[in-house]
Amino acid sequence: MNILYMMVPMALLMGFIFIYLFIRVVRSGQYDDLDTPAIRILLDEEKKK
Repeated sequence: MNILYMMVPMALLMGFIFIYLFIRVVRSGQYDDLDTPAIRILLDEEKKK
């Protein structure tokens, strides 16, 4: 029973940390465009001289 007093706050803390990090990544724009990187490899780029 004593382990619950330690595990529940740790689980809540980890949950809040993951939520904070997820919101931070979404606001930074990392998940804005998921289609272009997959298609970019198929497109030919012109070689620079």
